[in-house]
Amino acid sequence: KHKHKQVSFLHVMKVSVEAAIAIIFTALCSSCSTTRVLVNGFVVSNNNNRHRLCKASSSLLFAENVDVAAQRSSFKAPEEEITRRRNLAIISHPDSGKTTMTEKLLLYGGALQQAGAVRQKAEQRATQSDFMEMEKERGISISSTVMNFDYGLNRVNILDTPGHQDFSEDTYRALAAADNAVMLLDAAKGLEPQTRKLFEVCRMRNLPLFTFVNKMDRPALTPYEIMDQIEAEFGLETHPITWPIGDGDRFKGVVDRLTGIVHLFKRAEKRGGKAEIQQVPLEEHDKLVELIGDEELSDKLFEDVELLEGILNPLDMERVLAANQSPLFFGSAMTNFGVQLFLDKFLEMGTSPVGRSAIVAKTPKNKEENEIGPEFDEFTGFVFKTQANLDPKHRDRLAYVRIVSGVYEKGMKVGHSRSKPSKKYNLAQAQALFGSDRSAVEIAYPGDVIGINNPGNFAIGDTLFTGASKISYPGIPSFSPEKFAYIRAPNPSSYKGFQKGIDQLLQEGAVQALRQRNDDGGGPLILAAVGQLQFEVVQARLESEYGVESTLEPMGYDLARWADGGWDAVDKADADGKLFGIMIVQDRWKRPVLLFRNEWKAASVAQEEDYLQLQPWSKPPEDDE
Repeated sequence: KHKHKQVSFLHVMKVSVEAAIAIIFTALCSSCSTTRVLVNGFVVSNNNNRHRLCKASSSLLFAENVDVAAQRSSFKAPEEEITRRRNLAIISHPDSGKTTMTEKLLLYGGALQQAGAVRQKAEQRATQSDFMEMEKERGISISSTVMNFDYGLNRVNILDTPGHQDFSEDTYRALAAADNAVMLLDAAKGLEPQTRKLFEVCRMRNLPLFTFVNKMDRPALTPYEIMDQIEAEFGLETHPITWPIGDGDRFKGVVDRLTGIVHLFKRAEKRGGKAEIQQVPLEEHDKLVELIGDEELSDKLFEDVELLEGILNPLDMERVLAANQSPLFFGSAMTNFGVQLFLDKFLEMGTSPVGRSAIVAKTPKNKEENEIGPEFDEFTGFVFKTQANLDPKHRDRLAYVRIVSGVYEKGMKVGHSRSKPSKKYNLAQAQALFGSDRSAVEIAYPGDVIGINNPGNFAIGDTLFTGASKISYPGIPSFSPEKFAYIRAPNPSSYKGFQKGIDQLLQEGAVQALRQRNDDGGGPLILAAVGQLQFEVVQARLESEYGVESTLEPMGYDLARWADGGWDAVDKADADGKLFGIMIVQDRWKRPVLLFRNEWKAASVAQEEDYLQLQPWSKPPEDDE
């Protein structure tokens, strides 16, 4: 029903588009010479008129000046895509085997043919998640990485996090994107300091926590001792899903307490390959005794199984998902014992993507806090990490976005929580991430993590969204730094490369940058970090990725506090002589920051000059200034 009523079909054909049949029409109006191409009723056109085919009447309907977004009535994600997804972050103290565990999950998930080693021998390949040169050299994780794979009917997203305390801020950000967490313990050491810190972060976010006791192929604490440690220190009840048979050289396998099946392991013939497993029901007593080949171990197995049935509370999935009960597993990631069994059980028990609380603003003055679930009609996601130079040849920058609701589609336009409502960004290309490897992705769903090109507009904690209402998820705070140093380029001829490298690394949040008040970039740059190792990483990356050297000049300050009271409050305190011995600087958004030499002085000023509103952390401003 065109206004000139003189439309004729020039071309009609059927093509297969992702297994769906699309009807493509080319229509021409003989009066105004307007050509329209329609795909399944939606117009593909470069002009302002939007047309669609009414499928009920098979007639052409013309709508003048309709916004393109109106053609997409909803970005709602299909329920089946939501429910099949699982994502998890792996946390641990350094050297508990976290990266090795990640590699073995990838191996059993079919994403790798051979698992890598953190510290490689000649015949071993490097790990997929530790791909930076410094990570390979030191055998530690420096940056959180994202990997995904399909396993059976499920889509699994794994976030491998750094264990070293100097990089705990990166781990905190990764946990903001997770729906489940796996706490990895060294069987010989039990709970360790960094494990305790990361557990508190998981508890703060109410993440369902699965516990995997690793390195059972070495002499270990008894399972009862580990359970007692967790309950005594965390107040968290554990429920063993698997139970070990021996430890060290006598580690034979585990029993699945839910099915009553004993899994006996044999080391893989090829290094990094899958372990051979023999499954025997507990009822086949004589066969188990023969296969275990150790009368003491087989007797203890049957005693433990009977004892656990009598003393344990039942497994309660409501309590698990509320983070009040932790399913407990035993195994050895290095020798591949118990890893696949853990993966299978996690996919059964872990939660699918969950919603997040957000501020929804229909107008600048009409704001309310709502829970946005994965089934929400609009696309929403937040940036939890940025990374430069995944491909050093192209100096690229990526923002890692955790999708909370809706569907990502290639070429979609989104709003940005710190930009004006009218400003939209075109997500022309997104990438699925697998360590440092990337592949183009056309569509993604809640729970997925995608990488989008970041020309510098997106910062950690930013929200991206579709729809008329502005949506903002809570920002991800930066930790209070404890190490401070001036950084300089000793060679003036390399200053341009030095400045570019510093700018990109700062946008990653690898360290924070501070400057003297009113310094717009000409004065000395102060790096602020949680730990000394972060400085070493910045210098190493400047040299390896940007080809520039740098020098550090340490400063005698131990902590920073942001003055939320603003510059007027800082000026008042300074004029009254209350900030003697305290350095006044500004952050990247020119907000006041005070540097203290000790905790006592910071606490004293915070109490006596409460109008300063000192805070140990910072968030990006709500709007671009």
